[in-house]
Amino acid sequence: MPKKHSQKAEYLRQALAQEAARIMTEHGIEDFLQAKRKAADRLGVNDAAVLPKNTEIEAALRSHQRLFARDSHDRSLKDKRRIALDTMRHLSEFEPRLVGSVLTGTASQFSDINLHLFADRAENVVIRLLNSAIAHELYERRVKMDTERNVNYPALRFEANGQIVDATVFPIDGIRQSPYSPVDGKPMKRADTKQVSALIESH
Repeated sequence: MPKKHSQKAEYLRQALAQEAARIMTEHGIEDFLQAKRKAADRLGVNDAAVLPKNTEIEAALRSHQRLFARDSHDRSLKDKRRIALDTMRHLSEFEPRLVGSVLTGTASQFSDINLHLFADRAENVVIRLLNSAIAHELYERRVKMDTERNVNYPALRFEANGQIVDATVFPIDGIRQSPYSPVDGKPMKRADTKQVSALIESH
């Protein structure tokens, strides 16, 4: 590929990553592929070869948040992390772990709080929520566990202090293997209550 054409493709990839980041921040889209497609439509790009990687969009997302909404983003993120910690303490018997954008720091004001819970049966979590008078929605989430295996797990959505919490319920031994991250394809980072508390105190 000629150098000039290669340079043009790289600039286009960066522009797509920045536009996808803007769309995710301003419109509350958390699906990287959806944001990528919307960015391509917006910029009139039809060549799939120049679409940015999810990691490039995540980097652009961090830059966008630092440049355009640093103070409000920091406040929103800290609020979400505090609500996540309170929820984790409330559900402590299920060894909760915080995952996703609230943990990594790229959450927008629209982002859900994502938790992993561990129980013999999802019904145990449902009973805990019912006993706490917490309305919830039960559904199934498809999770990528490795390069060749996708597994459906029960998941629950409910509200906590004005924020939506989305919790996936894994078997108890699921705590030993984290599913793949949709961002970089590596095992997802998970944080327990002590780690989340330390994260809040350090920021």
